[in-house]
Amino acid sequence: MTNRDEFFYPHSRYYGNIKPENLVFNANLQEFAQQVNYICNLETAGKVEPEAAYKQIKDLWHRLRRSKQELAVGQHPFRRDDREK
Repeated sequence: MTNRDEFFYPHSRYYGNIKPENLVFNANLQEFAQQVNYICNLETAGKVEPEAAYKQIKDLWHRLRRSKQELAVGQHPFRRDDREK
């Protein structure tokens, strides 16, 4: 491994419509998935109680939803995408 952060926090390449808000939301979504994975693993190993794991995931979900709303991802139905030109 050349970079420990790449191993522990991998990010996949983005293949969607390239707009700044989409790229930021994609990064937030990947971070959400990684954190949920860690929480699930800790709960499975008995290190975190199920109720605490649920609350942590629920809080992460609310943060992800808030970021989607603040970035206005998918809220511009009349704006043309690059694919529609």
